[in-house]
Amino acid sequence: MDAGGTSPGAGRWAVVTGATSGIGQEVARRLAADGFGVVVVGRGEARAAAVAAEISRSTGNPHVESVGVSDLAVVADMRALAATLLDRYPKIHVLVNNAGAYFRHREVTPDGLERTFALNVLAPFLLTSLLAERLKASAPARVVNVSSAAHRRQHVRFDDLQSAAGFSGFSVYGRSKLELLLLTRQFARQFAGTGVTVNAVHPGFVHSGFALNNGGSTRAVFRVIGAIFGKSVARGAETPVFVAEDPSLAAVTGEYFSGHRSHPGDPASRDPASAARLFDAVAAIAAAPRTTA
Repeated sequence: MDAGGTSPGAGRWAVVTGATSGIGQEVARRLAADGFGVVVVGRGEARAAAVAAEISRSTGNPHVESVGVSDLAVVADMRALAATLLDRYPKIHVLVNNAGAYFRHREVTPDGLERTFALNVLAPFLLTSLLAERLKASAPARVVNVSSAAHRRQHVRFDDLQSAAGFSGFSVYGRSKLELLLLTRQFARQFAGTGVTVNAVHPGFVHSGFALNNGGSTRAVFRVIGAIFGKSVARGAETPVFVAEDPSLAAVTGEYFSGHRSHPGDPASRDPASAARLFDAVAAIAAAPRTTA
């Protein structure tokens, strides 16, 4: 597979999760416009295929494809996604782990995991891990994890990664983004010397479908706040696209970007010991036997 041409992504393939709406869809569109072959990953085969077809038409890029997933928060589905990607794509040069969500109330997945953790932390960890050798073989390659400034003033609860005690939607969401940032830095250390970089981004508060998965007053409030204060999805996609393709970042890894600048992030996000401990804990959860298909 070869997208061809002389544009930034010529001959290179990018996988974008959560690409059927919001920032993810715009990131996929921008990468396709820049010549990447793009794989739209999202919930539902038909929806993912429709978005891929629309992006292909609007950008004139014939190399936009799709892989639908039943539930990005379910371990078996993520393993099946990785297997499909490995089967279809001999090279993967960019992985954008964009899929994520805020849940006001505690939900448990069929795997028995708290859904915020399963979707925002375990899913990108699992997909990156399962695609690691393909990314190395495709080097230079980049992993871009969509984190958030919501990680600030949070701390990892190693004794309660599933947030069983005292659940607060905003705090759990913020912790998940801290955890993703810590995993980003640990992946960067583990990929050192392979030609694969791993960075995290803060896209800003975007007027998209964020939090609209929640019903009632939460949905209504976020619609209003997003309309008044949220930036456009086009602006929200700028930082992920910049980190995914800008030549100046070819050797930059383990960083956290907001806009076109790297930022230190909260002190809790820069502790190597916590990052290594969390990496091992999430790896153990990912490897645990499952009773679901």
